[in-house]
Amino acid sequence: MNFWLIKSEPFKYSWEQFNQDQQTFWDGVRNYQARNNLMAMELGDLCLFYHSNEGKEVVGVAEVVKTHYQDPTTAETAWVVVDVKPAYQLKNPVSLQTMKSDPRLTNMGLLRQPRLSVIALTKDEFDTVILLSNEPA
Repeated sequence: MNFWLIKSEPFKYSWEQFNQDQQTFWDGVRNYQARNNLMAMELGDLCLFYHSNEGKEVVGVAEVVKTHYQDPTTAETAWVVVDVKPAYQLKNPVSLQTMKSDPRLTNMGLLRQPRLSVIALTKDEFDTVILLSNEPA
């Protein structure tokens, strides 16, 4: 199993909307490194769902339920999507500031390449964020 972080601006697509939809394709990726990360996703992989720009916090976990295929929002064949569904909401959101201040997350892609919209995580990074979400806000 692999672990990822996917980013969405809440005013465009929020965790709440994702839960209402129950499944979506993850589209709009127009960066080759992020696209390659989508192409590397496998069934059952887990993704931290991060609200970017507004909130700047991890709010939930999604599961990959369909591997990459042509992005239906563009005719350009370079771009792909994956299907994801909500797995669970975090007990408490984990803010960007909390992640930046935790020495276990020093090498986390979100902190090293903050503009990338789909980021590979190590199991330890994923587990650390989940542990942080269980601490009182």
